[in-house]
Amino acid sequence: MGKGKAAAQTSHASLQAFLSCGEKTRSKWLSTGAMKVVLKVQSEKELLTLYALAKKRRLPCALVHDAGKTQIPAGSLTALAIGPAEDNAVDELTGELKLF
Repeated sequence: MGKGKAAAQTSHASLQAFLSCGEKTRSKWLSTGAMKVVLKVQSEKELLTLYALAKKRRLPCALVHDAGKTQIPAGSLTALAIGPAEDNAVDELTGELKLF
């Protein structure tokens, strides 16, 4: 997936996770700078494991599957957003990942 496609997919995931939060969480996140960090995983399995852990910990999260209109096949898993949440809660799951 190209850089622009990756940017779009991460944006979709971020927005979906943001919208899944309560108003208090959204307001706090927006008022503190709406921090986002883009990381990479090595496989779809790793992405799904992180998603399952985030769900288990009741963190806001969203998976994105592509519509297949441009570069990759429809239904392909492309991105995961975790948060908005406290930094330490997200870091427990993602702290070992490398920056994208």
